[in-house]
Amino acid sequence: MRAIIALVVIVYLVGVGVVLAPTIQAKWNSAPASDLVASVGQALPNALAWPASAYRSLIGHG
Repeated sequence: MRAIIALVVIVYLVGVGVVLAPTIQAKWNSAPASDLVASVGQALPNALAWPASAYRSLIGHG
């Protein structure tokens, strides 16, 4: 049971990283650290909700 929970948590965190990757990549070398952190902070709520947006795209409602 612990292995299943750990797998779900790992998949969730990888998904958050995948959603945040374009934001981080765009600002990594071209912006100051404060701007990078602000951009990640703005993108974080959508990144944390990635399972819902993935579900909506699978059923065709988004």
